[in-house]
Amino acid sequence: MTHMHITSWVLGFILFIIALVFLNQGKEKPAKIVHMILRLDYLFILYTGGDLLGVYFQSIQMPLFAEAITKSLAGIWLIAAMEMILVKKSKGKPVRSFWIQFVIALVIVLILGFVRLPM
Repeated sequence: MTHMHITSWVLGFILFIIALVFLNQGKEKPAKIVHMILRLDYLFILYTGGDLLGVYFQSIQMPLFAEAITKSLAGIWLIAAMEMILVKKSKGKPVRSFWIQFVIALVIVLILGFVRLPM
């Protein structure tokens, strides 16, 4: 399940970048289509991440349990930041604060996911 989770969020980042490029070029319709596909990918990211979290719930290693919950919350925060960046950008509103949140959440998720947690 770990490989499916990594594949789903890599696909999510690629779709996010494509949607941003379309928005920057002023192509609203292709950006909206890619954004809708990205929203479907969010569901797959949440499903595979929830399955990984379930594995941590079944183990009895309490320090990892707290870090897994923290990573899950940061992952949801990351998805929310990505969504808000695309929505605000499409409406022409400032997105600087959401980019800052995106970077902070991404750092937390990557450090916990690749350095601290074994799966």
